[in-house]
Amino acid sequence: MTRDDILQRLELVRLEHRDLDHAIAALAEAAVPDQLQQARLKKRKLKLRDEIAWLENKLIPDIIA
Repeated sequence: MTRDDILQRLELVRLEHRDLDHAIAALAEAAVPDQLQQARLKKRKLKLRDEIAWLENKLIPDIIA
């Protein structure tokens, strides 16, 4: 992956992560919240957070000290 590919993927993953925030909040505000769906969205959000960290780490060059 090139630096541009990583930056593009990072932007998409951050956008999806933000969208999941809104979806989880909307589910929580429902009269009868769907707890199973909330759990699935939260799990997906955690995976995205891990991918964001991995992508950000790829942008930092390895420096041998």
